[in-house]
Amino acid sequence: MLLNKLPSNISVHVKPFAICTLSKGWRLHLPGPPGLLFHFVLEGNGVIYGPRGDAHPIAPLHLFVVPTGAKHILECRGDFRDELKIDTSPSGEQVCQIVAGSREQADLVIGCGIANVRYDPSLDLFDHLHDVLAVDLSSVPQALPAFQGILAERSQAIAGSDAMMAALMTQCLVHFYRRLPSQGEGALPWLMALQDERLGRVIDMILDARDAEYTVDSMAAIPAMSRSDFAENFAEYFGRSPMSFVNHVRKQRAAHLLAVENRSIDEIAGTVVYSSRDHFSRAFEDHSGLPPKDFRSESFAH
Repeated sequence: MLLNKLPSNISVHVKPFAICTLSKGWRLHLPGPPGLLFHFVLEGNGVIYGPRGDAHPIAPLHLFVVPTGAKHILECRGDFRDELKIDTSPSGEQVCQIVAGSREQADLVIGCGIANVRYDPSLDLFDHLHDVLAVDLSSVPQALPAFQGILAERSQAIAGSDAMMAALMTQCLVHFYRRLPSQGEGALPWLMALQDERLGRVIDMILDARDAEYTVDSMAAIPAMSRSDFAENFAEYFGRSPMSFVNHVRKQRAAHLLAVENRSIDEIAGTVVYSSRDHFSRAFEDHSGLPPKDFRSESFAH
């Protein structure tokens, strides 16, 4: 099962963190983050409003995940009387402070940060996330020390900090994923699907053998499902057809190879099972918005 492989296969890159503090009765309007945003509640109670206006209660040691580009609101409990609006996400290497109300009277304290989370690195583990996800980690004794460790590593920025933050965030995410299926309709659909061993085996195969020649029939044969039942179940959970998922994984793999390896574009096209460079280039540009050559140049520039 993919979930059992998370610790050894997950890829996490943690970006600059902020501490948001709110006084009683204050609201903090936050912009859509440039990447997946995590809020970890260090102390206090309140409400987080997602991009669709859904309200989620805030309590200590709850972890919230906000999708890329989703504007949202943090609110401290108490009669609402004032608000602070932030137009741009924090940047830079140090932990910054965002204060709504009085710094000396912080009733709600939340650690915030952006992270890129992938499996393998072909699968975005928060693909198709459209609203805020909330998980209660108060029963996990390792959660608070792990998150405090992330903040400490970001504050120090010493040798090995990136690796340590990734390891600590991975620990938090494993606990997060363990509890997510119990959260009902708020859970990620693909994660619910992976509780089904049959579909889990198919995803494992696609990720382990990306260069194989797949058809819907060959994939349906793995869980011994009919072609129509398999295709219907797959699309329901993963938001795309089986073959669309295979092609998505291959293009994600190509993006990774272009960014980290110096192999020729022709060779990478062959690795991800495209018969010609032209066919690969068109498909990759449709996927990423850039031709392979330009994507590689931008990746190396950063």
